[in-house]
Amino acid sequence: MADYTKLAAETRTKFGKGAARKLRAADKIPAVVYGHGTEPQHITLPGHETMLLVRTANAVVDLDIEGAAQLALVKDVQRDPVRQIIEHIDLVVVRRGEKVTVDVPVVVEGESFSGTIHVQDLASVSLLVEATDIPEHVTVDVEGLEDGAQVLASQLELPAGAELETDGEALVVQIVTPRGTADDDAADEAAAEAGAEAGTEGGSAPVDSE
Repeated sequence: MADYTKLAAETRTKFGKGAARKLRAADKIPAVVYGHGTEPQHITLPGHETMLLVRTANAVVDLDIEGAAQLALVKDVQRDPVRQIIEHIDLVVVRRGEKVTVDVPVVVEGESFSGTIHVQDLASVSLLVEATDIPEHVTVDVEGLEDGAQVLASQLELPAGAELETDGEALVVQIVTPRGTADDDAADEAAAEAGAEAGTEGGSAPVDSE
């Protein structure tokens, strides 16, 4: 389950690209906190600690905004498309005990039947869970599943208390036999056998010598 960490934040009063660049140069990240009918709060977060925090999907953080405590969920992380530097973070106010809708990664475990592979059609599923008890991922076990097997969203084993928001009929994982393996090998063998039989039946007649 995802942990929530304490971060000291400062109120931000200067805006614009220039101000944001100065903040990032000082190892700080501009952010905004909103939700629950509160006025949006523009803050700055410590750069290194925040980068470590957002490595986890759906991170929940216990903010100390100049002495005022606020629990918040990381909703969006905006990065520079080239340098991948964090440019801005959106956080949503949450309260202990309340439920939130989040996208949780799907992780495939196990080995499907020999000669087959799994194809993951859904990288994440949407769940309704408690804000302070968000799972890091949902696991799909494909151990021993044979060609043609499918796992739908409704068949996922969810953590206690979690509710599926994704369409239950959505395909998550399917098991297939890749081209060039078992099916093709069988076809090649059948073709070779047919050719051998044809060669035996239609062999050339012996030539009489004078």
